[in-house]
Formats: sequence, C-alpha cells, structure tokens
Amino acid sequence: MRDTMVSVLDAFWRAVAYCLHPRVIVLSLLPLFIAAGLTFALGYFFWEPAVAGVRGTLESWSLLNAFMQWLDAMGAANFRTVLAPLIVVALCVPVVVVLSLLLVATMMTPSLTRLVAQRRFAQLERKRGAGLRASVAWSLGCTLLALAALLVSLPFWLVPPLALVLPPLIWGWLTYKVIVFDVLAEHAAADERRRIVHEHRWPLLGMGVVAGYLGAAPALLWALSAATLIFAPLLIVVSVWLYTLVFAFSSLWFAHYALAALHRLRQRAAEAPVDVMIDAATP
Repeated sequence: MRDTMVSVLDAFWRAVAYCLHPRVIVLSLLPLFIAAGLTFALGYFFWEPAVAGVRGTLESWSLLNAFMQWLDAMGAANFRTVLAPLIVVALCVPVVVVLSLLLVATMMTPSLTRLVAQRRFAQLERKRGAGLRASVAWSLGCTLLALAALLVSLPFWLVPPLALVLPPLIWGWLTYKVIVFDVLAEHAAADERRRIVHEHRWPLLGMGVVAGYLGAAPALLWALSAATLIFAPLLIVVSVWLYTLVFAFSSLWFAHYALAALHRLRQRAAEAPVDVMIDAATP
C-alpha cells in the first residue's frame, strides 16, 4: 500500500512539473481552440433560442407555473428569470466536459505519453496493443456508459451529499477508463494493458476521482452569482480552457504512473526465468 501511494504521489508531482513544459503548453492549444471555438459559436447562435425554448416549456407545465406564481407572491420573482438559463447551463456542462475529454484524449494524450516515455522510459519497447480505431471505439463506449450513468443518477443529485459525490465519481471513472487505455495503447501489449488495469484498478480509479473533482472546479464559475449567466457564452469558453488543463494534467499523471507500472511489470517478467532457473538448479 505504501509503495502504491509513493508511486501515485511521484507521478502526481512529475505531472505538475511537466505541465510547465513548452511542448505541453503548445499541445494544449489545438484542442482548446477547437472546443472553445465550437462552444462559443454554439453559444452565440443558440443561447437565446435555447433559453427561450426551455422557458416556454417550463411555462407550459401547469404545476410548475403554479409553483412560480407562488414564488412571485413570496417575493422571489427573480428565480423565474434565472431558472431557464440555469437548466440550459446544466445541460451544456456535461457536453462540454465530454467534448474536452475526448479532444484531449485524441489530440494530446498520445503525444504526452510519448514525451513521458522519451524522457523517463527511453528503452521501453512499444508493443502497440491497440490502434486508433480501438481507442476511438473504447472512448465512445465509455462515454455512452458515463452519460447513461449521469442520466440515471440525476434524481439523486437532489440529496446534497450525493450531489458532491456522484458527478466527480462518474467523471473520474470516465477519465480513468479513457486516458489509461490511450496511455497504454502504444507501449503495452493487450495482455499487459489488461493486467496493469486489473492490478492497479483502485489507485487508477482514485486518481480518476481526484481528476473528477478537479474537473468540477470550472462549475464553480456558475455558482458565483446569477449575474454570471449574462456572460454564459464567455464563461463556457473559460470552462473549456479549465477542463482542457485538467485533462492534460490527468493525461500526464496517468502516463507517469501507468508507464512506470509497465516498466516494473516487464522487469519482473525478465527476472522471473532467472529465478526459476536458480530454484531448479538448487539441490
């Protein structure tokens, strides 16, 4: 257990240091520009129609309309004006998170993994246990499962303790599943990848959950005040930037940990035949 924690913390601090590397900074710009440009364009053209559509839908529900009238009578009329934008933001955030994660996993993780391998594990053989097609299929499958889990868990978000646990847990599981696969795709054989994931599943999941909580930080932008909704398109772009940084850091963290685990696994495999021969030769 102690060795595992040392490995996790060692990978963590190495990832923090690598985030300052010029190559990492340059690599982060492309997915940032794509995701930010796309979300800003969608927000610019569809923000007001989306808010109007949600508001119209809410007003057509008689039960909710009666509740709003009661709030107006209680002096909370401002809540009516912010409810529809809040719902639109709540629906957009998961899409932004998934988009940022998939862009980083596709466009940054392989390059970041090669950077870590070149600087720390230059002698590590590349067995290419999975190609681009397998990586994309795996990422899409895990994403669909995570989105389904989000939909199923939505009613539990009304319970305050669960609202602080479930979303980071789901995002952490998705981050761990997608990034670890991409990190090991080029260097590990398929059986090596499965063994590492099996032997280190709890540390890897814990790292994913920490990344999930870090990924929840951009959502705090929306909690500052209702006035932030006025700047929603701009804040979505800022959120994309923060998500890109979090997932880039996560890629480096998983790369340092997983490649070190792969290196140790191959060292044990290389030493095992020697140990067997020595035992066999011993009378």
